Amino acid sequence: MAPMTDNLLLAEPGNPPLATLLLAHGAGAPMDSPFMEQLSAALCERGIRVVRFEFPYMAARREDGRKRPPNPLPALQQCLREQAASMSGPWLVGGKSMGGRVASLLVDELGVLGLVCYGYPFHPPGKPEKTRTAHLEALATPALVVQGTRDPFGRPEEVSGYRLADSLQVHWLESGDHDFKPLKASGRTQALLIEEAAEATLAFVQGVISKS
Repeated sequence: MAPMTDNLLLAEPGNPPLATLLLAHGAGAPMDSPFMEQLSAALCERGIRVVRFEFPYMAARREDGRKRPPNPLPALQQCLREQAASMSGPWLVGGKSMGGRVASLLVDELGVLGLVCYGYPFHPPGKPEKTRTAHLEALATPALVVQGTRDPFGRPEEVSGYRLADSLQVHWLESGDHDFKPLKASGRTQALLIEEAAEATLAFVQGVISKS
């Protein structure tokens, strides 16, 4: 596990980082879940410094072990703003699922190099009519969504019909679900898809840095 400092988890590359990614967790799992650990390690191996933190409800669960629903959206946004205030150097913001949604709502306000979302919740599972895409239509900041083709929060045939900003690109992970787990029949593994996600992130980071 990456070292924890002031309730943050830091993944530091061996060499000076290309950039730092402030990475928020999803609704149901903490900042040190196996998915977040593997993704952070894969990004760090590619020269990206990763800073993880927890929203208030998850930090409280860490203290007493009681599961809670996520805080209201304004509280989640304020928590991310507070974390962003301490960032320096070239940096990006993003997150897993809900964390990515919160980041996407603030990214233009924060003035960062870019946004990276892993498994964006385009809509609740089974409710494709309840889209969470209105703010993505006018996104000004360069953005990358890494999404499994079997993700119940947004599959290719659904996402292709959305009006999304030209600044936003989607990288599809073949056979991946919301946690990038593929079907066994695909011959691929979750670890492989996480590595692919990290590689797509590296290419995106290099692209936004070259244009900054």
